[in-house]
Amino acid sequence: MTGTRKTVAALFLLPALVLLGALVVYPIGYSVVRSFYDQSGDGFAGVDNYRALFTDDGIRTALKNNVIWVVFAPTVATALGLIFAVLTERVRWGTAFKLVVFMPMAISMLAAGIIFRLVYDQDPDKGVANAVWVGVHDTFAQSSAFPKAHPGRESPLRPEGGGAFITKEPVRAGEPVSLPLVGVAPDLMPDSAETAVRARPEPGTVTGTTWQDFTRGKGVGTLGAPDPSELGYAGMRIEAVRDGRVVASTTAAGDGTFTLPEAADGARLRLPASNFQEPYNGLDWLGPSLVTPAIIGAYIWMWAGFAMVLIAAGLASVPRELMEAARVDGANEWQVFRRVTVPLLAPVLAVVVVTLMINVLKVFDLVFIIAPGSSQDDANVLALELYRKGFSEDQPGIASAIAVFLLLLVIPVMWFNIRRLRREVRR
Repeated sequence: MTGTRKTVAALFLLPALVLLGALVVYPIGYSVVRSFYDQSGDGFAGVDNYRALFTDDGIRTALKNNVIWVVFAPTVATALGLIFAVLTERVRWGTAFKLVVFMPMAISMLAAGIIFRLVYDQDPDKGVANAVWVGVHDTFAQSSAFPKAHPGRESPLRPEGGGAFITKEPVRAGEPVSLPLVGVAPDLMPDSAETAVRARPEPGTVTGTTWQDFTRGKGVGTLGAPDPSELGYAGMRIEAVRDGRVVASTTAAGDGTFTLPEAADGARLRLPASNFQEPYNGLDWLGPSLVTPAIIGAYIWMWAGFAMVLIAAGLASVPRELMEAARVDGANEWQVFRRVTVPLLAPVLAVVVVTLMINVLKVFDLVFIIAPGSSQDDANVLALELYRKGFSEDQPGIASAIAVFLLLLVIPVMWFNIRRLRREVRR
């Protein structure tokens, strides 16, 4: 009877064992064997493929980035999950908030990669990240409205260097000065710009006008003089410079007129480079220096909800009597959180961190999709390098060595996680 039961049990387990052998054991064994052979698969390469893991520049960059991923991504995701779980426990709409935070888990890595490729777009009109960043920047440091402005034909201005323009001749008090410029599209002029007018002479002061000296239509308008359809450069900064020193400065009004004190008499007028600075376009999120943190941010957006749900489940099992006792003893909320809540949640936090560490060691989709070709080398990770070596560069031996190396990195973490889970079950 015992033998029959064992036979029946073996028959029930056989399909699962066959699938396990075909989908797990055989690929692992084949990868281990293949990692000792050369590119053709015929010649024995020994440990050369494993030596390449520490000498190939691409693999070394991938290994360095994997270390960054393992250190920061699980830590930040777990910390956010802990904060969300604790804070939402006391609010009425906590369930709705948890649902919103957890929703990214329902999105595939492919879809999340496409979303964040758009989020990190360099153009502020397309990328949300730069739209927010530029908005904050321009709140405290307004960009110039005249980045393309420059002197036109027969202009009294000449380039000074560094993007500034200066008058060719000194100016005199009582003699109006014309500072015409071109190059700004009418629809890009400041909202405060008004129809340009010729400045009136005023004794003892230097007056003038700076404006867009261009009227649509061939042969229309007077060169060097304001026309009815031309707008003043509202907000243009003008400096009076003598012997390399600024002796006076002012800002043009809406109609482009300006007035400088008598100290400007005999000086040259300069339009500083700050008038012509290009608009701030934000950060190059997908450039070489920020691409890895940017992709880690996308990963955290997806997995913080996972950490929050597990930690919230652990938090629900924490005895409330301990927290209330701490409060009765005079502990404030921060002390309760740091000395009671976190220690009691330590087993759950460890499981979450270790699970995310296993996950980030194998991260591939986000890096492959988000990082553009120009910075993919800088964002490289081991899983992506495995794909590139195996399929793009046709080096299956090195790709197999990377796969075995990844397995060796994952096994200790998995063993630690399983051991901890078993210990919790025994309790």
